[in-house]
Amino acid sequence: MSNASDSMTPAKPDAGGRTFARPRTRAVGERPMVRIADPRPAAKPQAPAQPQNETVTLEKIGDFLELDLRRITVWLRQRLRWIAALAVLGAVAGGAYGMLSKPSYTVTSDILIDPAGLQVLGDAAAATAGQQPDTALLAAASKLRVMTSGNVLTRVVSDLRLTGDPEFADPAGKVDPDVAALAALRAAIKITADEKSFVATMAVTTQDVDKSILISNAIFVAFQDELSRAETDGSNQIVSGLDSRLDELKKAVNLADAAVEDYKRANGLQSSAGELTSTLLLNQLNEQVVTAQGQVIAAQTTYDGLRAGGTGSGDAAQNATLDSLRAQLATSQQKLQSQSMVYGARHPIILQLQTEVDALQAQVASESTRMIAAAKTRLDEATNALQALTAKSDGQRTAVFSDNQAQIALRELEREAKSRSAVYEAFLSRSQQLSESGNLDTSNVRVISTAVPPLARSWPPRTVLMVMLGGAGGLGLGLVLALGLGIVGDIRGPRAERVA
Repeated sequence: MSNASDSMTPAKPDAGGRTFARPRTRAVGERPMVRIADPRPAAKPQAPAQPQNETVTLEKIGDFLELDLRRITVWLRQRLRWIAALAVLGAVAGGAYGMLSKPSYTVTSDILIDPAGLQVLGDAAAATAGQQPDTALLAAASKLRVMTSGNVLTRVVSDLRLTGDPEFADPAGKVDPDVAALAALRAAIKITADEKSFVATMAVTTQDVDKSILISNAIFVAFQDELSRAETDGSNQIVSGLDSRLDELKKAVNLADAAVEDYKRANGLQSSAGELTSTLLLNQLNEQVVTAQGQVIAAQTTYDGLRAGGTGSGDAAQNATLDSLRAQLATSQQKLQSQSMVYGARHPIILQLQTEVDALQAQVASESTRMIAAAKTRLDEATNALQALTAKSDGQRTAVFSDNQAQIALRELEREAKSRSAVYEAFLSRSQQLSESGNLDTSNVRVISTAVPPLARSWPPRTVLMVMLGGAGGLGLGLVLALGLGIVGDIRGPRAERVA
């Protein structure tokens, strides 16, 4: 430090940079003032002083709380060589690091993760249609988390044999090779999810471009297999639960069907084409009764017609015989009348014709009597048949009423059996669907941008940039050291140089 000036002109305390620019006297109670050293060569002091380093106190530190830019310039100029040397050393160190350090290469790939997956079954598609956005985001995030799971990375380590790669091995050899490779691989992977879509970007950084691409592809393959295996395991677990439940449902269906058949057997309920046999028999009896009623009416009409002297509507052959006899009788009577006009009553011809007429009349009367008796017989038979069918129909109707009453309980048993059968069929169909869908990959995860070799290394930056960064770092370090040493040197300087 240069000697302080002898000027003792009092001045008001200044703040800021002018505090150290002008000398001033120290009034009573004021802090001692520090004089700025003149950068020009100073003359020898008239009275040589013995500089002594004094103890650093709060008062000395307070003197330097008000810095002067001119004083800072003095400190920097005094140590300009140090600053330049550190800047050069920093630039050299940066260039050396850029050229000698092992480069790292980062490859990226974009992956589309559909939270819904591929819909194979119709009910799954309907369920997905009502999926909430938050649920879809959580599903996509869960699938994305699987990409860096231990199962996926462990498989990649095993498939690519990264335990023997020096980049993924523990240099000290104190950690298990698999654990060390797994930790190094997890550190080399970075996954970023897009907030506005279901697309994620996976970045893999290693010391070799081909290795980065190989690891990226291996991670995606293992990721797909893990999702597929998870879905398959889930489907198999559900199928296993359904199969265990199917046995119970099958037994319940068999018991319900057996109860229906036992009830039918106990109550004599037989069915054909979905209708009770008693009902079908009653319908047939009703048809027979109607037919018998028609036969009775026809027989009654024939009988009444025969009794009235007509031919009736009986057998056609019998009517033809009676008609033939009546025709012969009419012919004989006509001959008898015509001959009676010629011959007398005792003439042989008249007697012969009279005998023929009497014989024919007897035959007509006999045939009429026989036909009336036959018609009466047919009428009686038809009436008896109608009465029998009517009685049988009445009895069958009573049986039908009884069966209908029993059928109420039967319908309840059938409904129970049908409902159990429907549940069993639904479980069986679902089990078969899940068994088949478990063999399909429905994760719907695909790479939409494959990993390609990068244009440049990701670390360290280019050598020119490293030289610039190293030089800037060295320059900054030199400036900080120059200022620090200047402040420390002034604080520890002699008191006489700071006090006017």
